[in-house]
Amino acid sequence: MKQVEIFTDGACSGNPGPGGWGALLRFGKAEKQLCGGEEKTTNNRMELSAAIFALSALKEPCRVILTTDSQYVVNGIEKGWAKKWRANGWRKSDKSPALNADLWQSLLDLCDRHAVTFRWVKGHAGHPENELCDRLAVDYYTSHFPR
Repeated sequence: MKQVEIFTDGACSGNPGPGGWGALLRFGKAEKQLCGGEEKTTNNRMELSAAIFALSALKEPCRVILTTDSQYVVNGIEKGWAKKWRANGWRKSDKSPALNADLWQSLLDLCDRHAVTFRWVKGHAGHPENELCDRLAVDYYTSHFPR
């Protein structure tokens, strides 16, 4: 399997509000930037969307190191929360609905296709790839959904 690095970030102005996501995919020396967004969304939806769209861009199963500043995304997968929510009919342990079940389902499906390791980095702390993804996300929603 090919080894790919992915860096992602999501951003939102208001919660909910206009939001964007950015991703950087790196395979060897080749890099590809992706971005998108929604007019009315949340920060967590954009964080999940960044990971989903980045992994969806891979044309074959790969070994992936996905770096994000979202503890929501990292913990949801690495601590097994999303799998537990799915097994419980998208309900959390307190029986309340799990938020963003549609996106968690997509991310779980992609994690079944690829061998993904999630890594957390502190946001807005000078990590070059995280800063790039943040700029992609913010630039997307400010240019597509001006207030």
